[in-house]
Amino acid sequence: MINVSFGPNIFLGIIVSIGVLILYFLRNVKPEVARDEDIFFATIGFLYSCILMVHGWRLDPILLFSQVLIIITVLVAGWENIRLRGLIANMAKVKNKKKS
Repeated sequence: MINVSFGPNIFLGIIVSIGVLILYFLRNVKPEVARDEDIFFATIGFLYSCILMVHGWRLDPILLFSQVLIIITVLVAGWENIRLRGLIANMAKVKNKKKS
């Protein structure tokens, strides 16, 4: 049974989809920061967001709260990971500049 109605599950699914699209298009914006496994995680995240949007109406309040906490944790950890990748890329660029 597929029952799609607008609720907090759609909002969470859209947030995850936006985060996944940012991760996916990072390869076009900053290729020195992107990694090959980002495509895998983007695909899994997109699948997760679709499942959350379609079947999220079944979530009772405590399960919805747990999904909110998981999504916040994953997005913050992903943001920090990408930021650290950028710092490492900048450090490597400065090191190569000093070397030559």
